[in-house]
Amino acid sequence: MQRRGRGGLIDMRESPESSEDTLARRHYTFAKVDGIIFELYDDAHVKAEDGKPDYICRIVELFEGVDRKAYFTAQWFFRAEDTVSSNSTFPFYYIYNDKKRLFLSDDKNDNPLDCLGSKLSIVRVTPNIDLAAKKKTIPKCDYYYDMSYAVDYSTFENVSPEIDMFKEGLTSIVSSGESASNKEKVDPEPLSLEKKSLHLLDLYSGCGGMSTGLCLGAALSGINLETTWAVDLNSYACDSLQRNHPRTQVRNEKAENFLALLKEWVKLLDEYNVRNEHRIDTSGDFEDSDNDDDGDTKLPKGVYEVAKLLNICYGDPHKTGNVGMNKFFQVRWKGYSSEHDTWEPIDGLCDAKERIREFAVNGYKRNILPLPGTVDVICGGPPCQGISGLNRFRNTEKPFADARNQQMEVFMDIVDYLKPRYVLMENVVDILKFSKGFLGRYAMGRLIEMNYQARLGLLVAGCYGLPQFRMRAFLFGALPTEVLPQFPLPTHNVVIKGGVPQEFQHHVVALDENADRSFLKPELFLGDAISDLPAVKNDEPREEMPYGEGPRTEFQQYIRSSRKEMLDHSFGDVDQEPKLLDHQPLKLNEDDYARVCKIPKRKGANFRDLEGVRVGPDKACYLDKDIKSPLLPSGKPLVPDYAISHLHGKSVKCFGRLWWDETVPTVVTRAEPHNQASQIFISALYLTIIHPVQDRVLTIRENARLQGFPDYYKFSGSLKQRYVQIGNAVAVPVGRALGFGLGRALQNTTSSGPLFTLPSNFLIAGQACQSHSPDEVEK
Repeated sequence: MQRRGRGGLIDMRESPESSEDTLARRHYTFAKVDGIIFELYDDAHVKAEDGKPDYICRIVELFEGVDRKAYFTAQWFFRAEDTVSSNSTFPFYYIYNDKKRLFLSDDKNDNPLDCLGSKLSIVRVTPNIDLAAKKKTIPKCDYYYDMSYAVDYSTFENVSPEIDMFKEGLTSIVSSGESASNKEKVDPEPLSLEKKSLHLLDLYSGCGGMSTGLCLGAALSGINLETTWAVDLNSYACDSLQRNHPRTQVRNEKAENFLALLKEWVKLLDEYNVRNEHRIDTSGDFEDSDNDDDGDTKLPKGVYEVAKLLNICYGDPHKTGNVGMNKFFQVRWKGYSSEHDTWEPIDGLCDAKERIREFAVNGYKRNILPLPGTVDVICGGPPCQGISGLNRFRNTEKPFADARNQQMEVFMDIVDYLKPRYVLMENVVDILKFSKGFLGRYAMGRLIEMNYQARLGLLVAGCYGLPQFRMRAFLFGALPTEVLPQFPLPTHNVVIKGGVPQEFQHHVVALDENADRSFLKPELFLGDAISDLPAVKNDEPREEMPYGEGPRTEFQQYIRSSRKEMLDHSFGDVDQEPKLLDHQPLKLNEDDYARVCKIPKRKGANFRDLEGVRVGPDKACYLDKDIKSPLLPSGKPLVPDYAISHLHGKSVKCFGRLWWDETVPTVVTRAEPHNQASQIFISALYLTIIHPVQDRVLTIRENARLQGFPDYYKFSGSLKQRYVQIGNAVAVPVGRALGFGLGRALQNTTSSGPLFTLPSNFLIAGQACQSHSPDEVEK
């Protein structure tokens, strides 16, 4: 009889015999080792190297090999410190995880029988987001497990019957009810867009790229997900999001103040017993009137009466920088117009109890703030500027000592307080690089500590139909009562380059090397995205203009689609006439404009083509000393010093033109070559923004297309502010693909594995994808 081994899956548990198939002569139901009887499906310690803790396994096979030696097959458990949530430098498991908690894997291999140590009592308990309730279900035991763990995509998930292999009657399942993973699956009735909306909270929302994509993708799957609340510190980004999602409650404030406000809001509702009122969930359809009937009542001089309360915040509504520990109300004063509205601390409104109660009742009915248990999805990309490679003073020993990294904690604190059904966090890949992946591991560890299922993946924007590379890390979380979403496999044949930490190479969402790629669409280039747009000058004043001609490519046809065709119901059923918006470049100063005009209009052209620049045998450039340095009309040199000095003269990026058949590495947030910041940094960015054949930088709309924003999406703020918003956004097609996967999970239509294939009609606007392609391949 041949025994098929699965050696090599877990390096730390490998034995010489586990690296190849082991042949079995006979099998046994029990064995005796050092006087201890081990039976099939017993749990046990497995001896480790000196100085290391023993491994933990379940015995799933006992057999004698053809070499007459005794073996056992181990199915391995992971401690928290064995998983990606920890490393030797920052052992989060000491902080967040119960040391008795294990994670069962489906990794198995064969080992000599004499490696077995002591027997263990390991019980399975039902995952429960209520940590106190879960603790009560754990009987006296050595260890317990409530989730599985897989190395690929660092997946923590409800234990499936396939993984939880045991002999009937030998393993305890401790639960007050049936485990969510063992419930009989019933195909739900497909949700239509007319049914009740699911509520999404977008934290660090920016202009709404991530939440817009998620809602568009969920709609394609048949789920009506709506951005009910959004929070961001950038007021211009908030204006952009509000402009495109008028029914969203958009809050321009710090995330930590938002969390404090949520807690105070609950206290206020309880104080006035508001939650016994019937909720009318209109998600912001009520509007406060600015015209109150004040009558002819005259108040004594110096006495002001509250007409009504308009809004609530916590902290610093006057933007003074002095954050107080108090709630503030925005007050409309009786006898005064909106121009005289003020923010007042609640302590100063002690005579306006009835107005406070009115506000609390109306705010609760209008759902102006999320309450614990009412949020379906939280998404967001907490900023972590402290990990930037441009920061020479990064604190690698204590990352959270840098205030710029603390928003990761705030994000997880909000998740912990609101307990949404699903979480999706996005961030730069550096969270897996900086300080041995401290922030990425922290985020994963917090979710697991809160009893969320979790999955980590690296997605490349170009793989989902964009002409830019842009790799980002995404972390899904799901309550134990929900199905953990899968990551969508690419739709376009993009070669994924490097930049991934070695430990996270298996987290890149991609097809296997030998997989069939015939169903993938070709990669997209700059020309596919912007070649249909009309020519504009360096100082284009128009914010709206006609297209002038029809789309030339499939991408252009898609990106021009209307809200209705995109299944974007932010404005209800109202659609709009197609117009070209925001097709304006940031105006270059006279010197830079003169330099750009002298860059040849051909592929690969850059500052090295300017007069007076020479290139040596080592590919480094220098100024020709034999000729007089050419000057601009202003008297400044044609070739700026920073272009020559950058990267010791070996840069080819300064004042470089993009070309039609190129892919942009990453859309940037700045469009000007001169800034108070480092000239080296600015010049390195300049390659990504000069138009192929026009003497200007890429326009706001061209950048927006490279990020996948539909043409109907209008941005607010100055030109510089709009570039910043777009550069900071999550690429909409990536969010759309993730939203489709989220919709599948919400409808319980996923299958096994961390990845799934999007349906063939996914990229066609105006078509819902509620039924999946018959040849859909699950991985």
